[in-house]
Amino acid sequence: MGPHPAVAAIRLAVRRVLHDVLTDLTDLTRLPGTPADGSPRPAGGTPPLVLVACSGGADSMALASALAFEAPKLGIRAGGITVDHGLQAGSDLRAAEVVTRMTALRLDPVESVAVRVGRDGGPEAAARDARYAALDEAADRLGAAAVLLGHTRDDQAETVLLGLARGSGIRSLSGMAEVSGGPGRTHRYRRPFLQIDRQTARKACMVQSLPVWDDPHNIDPAYTRSRLRHEGLPALEKALGKGVVEALARTAQLSRDDADALDAWAADAEAGVRDEDGRLECAKLYALPPAVRRRVLRRAVVAAGSPAGSLFARHIEEVDRLITGWRGQGAINLPGRVEAQRQGGRLVIRQG
Repeated sequence: MGPHPAVAAIRLAVRRVLHDVLTDLTDLTRLPGTPADGSPRPAGGTPPLVLVACSGGADSMALASALAFEAPKLGIRAGGITVDHGLQAGSDLRAAEVVTRMTALRLDPVESVAVRVGRDGGPEAAARDARYAALDEAADRLGAAAVLLGHTRDDQAETVLLGLARGSGIRSLSGMAEVSGGPGRTHRYRRPFLQIDRQTARKACMVQSLPVWDDPHNIDPAYTRSRLRHEGLPALEKALGKGVVEALARTAQLSRDDADALDAWAADAEAGVRDEDGRLECAKLYALPPAVRRRVLRRAVVAAGSPAGSLFARHIEEVDRLITGWRGQGAINLPGRVEAQRQGGRLVIRQG
């Protein structure tokens, strides 16, 4: 008799991602000591390490259990990281409990990392930034090949709706990528559960008798995502019928494909709209399709030092008006003390 369907689903999702990790490592380099089965080995023959980011909630505990089950069969070391945001009384004790639970799953290494959450961008964004910084540091220090995140199809649907509410373009509607990262680590983060609903993950924990922790912030109406989860999405399901979450997740994938194609177009077009000194030529920018032009502008603003997470569609629209609606207006102030100004038919973007 096989495992419960929910357990089988989460294990299959993780198995596929682990195969992808091994394939990516093999494609990047075949190091000495690579075995006949093609599984890559770092120097000295040590198996690659994959970490799970685990809060102790149902989604991440299900992910941790699936990683612990699947990784040894593929010759992968499985470890875990929990981040203590310090936002609730007793959060250090909660983090210690999560470490104990991950250790019981035979994950190794297992760590708890405490962070200080700032205020930039609001409480949710600040906590997210602190969490990813801690995960990046741990992954670098431990030499992890990948970090698995427990975002589900429901999380993806919420992300799409939040992007829609902000009116921030097709990239926001594309939600979370299955594979993401930062400079030099573009494939670090993997999300195996984006095609699995939240209830399946919780059911997998229940049938495996895995204790889970329900974060009270997830039901706190002070947080936008919490209100969307408990009020907004149920209202949409009631008004439009079942299948809204699946449809939103499907929209995310379709939007991501389109956004990736437009981003590639913009990257290719950028060199052609700069003069011999590397400055952006307004006439050539004007000739580009609007979707491509705005992407070129966004790339230039970010390159000048504006934080990508603080740069919204309204900022790029203001810069775009220097190209399409030029009436002698002054400089545009952007996040990160970046300034955009039109001078002599050129668009000058620099940090002031």
